[in-house]
Amino acid sequence: MKIVQITAGAGGRICGSCLHDNALVRTLRQRGREAILVPAYVPTTSDEENVAEPIVVMGGVNVFLQQKSSIFRRTPRWIDWFFDRPVLLRALSRWSGNTRPADLGPLTVSSLQGEEGCQRKEVYRLAEWLARDVKPDVVHLSNVLLLGLAKTIREATGASLVVTLSGEDLFISQLPEPYQHKVKELLVQRAGDVDRFIALNQPYADRMQEILGCQEDRIMVIPHGIDPEGFPDDPPDLIARRTSRGDRRVIGYLARACPEKGLDQVIQATARLVERGMNVELVAAGATIAAEEDYLSSCHALAQEVGIADRFFWRGQIDRSEKINLLKEIDVFAMPTPVPEAKGIPVIEAMAAGVPVVASASGAFPELLGIHETAPAGDVHIPGDITDLARCLEEMLWNETRAVDCGMAGHGRVKKHYQSHHMAALHESVSYTHLTLPTKA
Repeated sequence: MKIVQITAGAGGRICGSCLHDNALVRTLRQRGREAILVPAYVPTTSDEENVAEPIVVMGGVNVFLQQKSSIFRRTPRWIDWFFDRPVLLRALSRWSGNTRPADLGPLTVSSLQGEEGCQRKEVYRLAEWLARDVKPDVVHLSNVLLLGLAKTIREATGASLVVTLSGEDLFISQLPEPYQHKVKELLVQRAGDVDRFIALNQPYADRMQEILGCQEDRIMVIPHGIDPEGFPDDPPDLIARRTSRGDRRVIGYLARACPEKGLDQVIQATARLVERGMNVELVAAGATIAAEEDYLSSCHALAQEVGIADRFFWRGQIDRSEKINLLKEIDVFAMPTPVPEAKGIPVIEAMAAGVPVVASASGAFPELLGIHETAPAGDVHIPGDITDLARCLEEMLWNETRAVDCGMAGHGRVKKHYQSHHMAALHESVSYTHLTLPTKA
């Protein structure tokens, strides 16, 4: 069986979908499967070994130009090739970070129209390449906004189509009308071109079932899994970590600097703990695109305003070793997303490091943390409630018994459920095997 994973790249920014798809393909290969990772729009970026092919399909520049002018829908291949060069796309991806969902309504609609959209030349070219050179049995798309490719790929290759659900509902909700309504209509129409959808948790599966209008049994839950290399084999000694620092406690945050991830809320909660006389600081890291630089600046201004500028440390985008070292520094991990989270990869990483977690009581987090089980990996707070967030952080910072128990529970949950070999094995046994696969000549 040959599996092709087509993932929407993020240029120079590390994103959750790139991490998920790279980890899946890399682990499938380790397990002896024939699998390749193909970036779409722009090259992928990962803080692990990047196994993506050195090409980009549906190059972002050509996709944009074909949307804007009919001239570029008829250009010869050599012109398209010039704009599809990975080095150029990577360089231009920084500029693309200025684009917001509110500006992408027409392009999103056209992309979902596939063979009927403005990018039909790119759709057919991708399908022809897959049929001629790759000959896949399964084509796995990284998100539902790539659904416009499914029909043409299936007709050209005979391959089965699988789609991962990756948080697209937030993007869709930010589209202006009439594009938001049209996108939802197209998703329902195009859902029939796919054999199976994969959600990373049950709450998101339920959410996307409503949007796609499909039967419950067409969406399967396969949690994300991380590579355990570099993370501790046994839970760390949190009490010794804290004792070495005296009364100082460290809150950690690892995610994009954007309103949807809630960095500003962690800053406010940290300030409230300081106001109560607690010796607390906040260490944060993550990617930032151009459109979000104003938000990051506002977070620095907020830290100044609430009196913790000297206790707020922003490290920007960090690599894998720096990420693991950050997790070794902190006493509690905070993930207060005000909107339901579809993936929750940073929470899994914090759990793997044996760090107790405080996250919002929505989306993936209650399931990841095992909140309703006897040994949860942390606590959840009311989404958007700074007072409740501060309360949960205080409890986890100063109740050592609770912190140690949660850290051990999280470490155990990752070993049992959330490693990359678990994810790959489930895809092999559930996602890729019970499909109507083509017969090879």
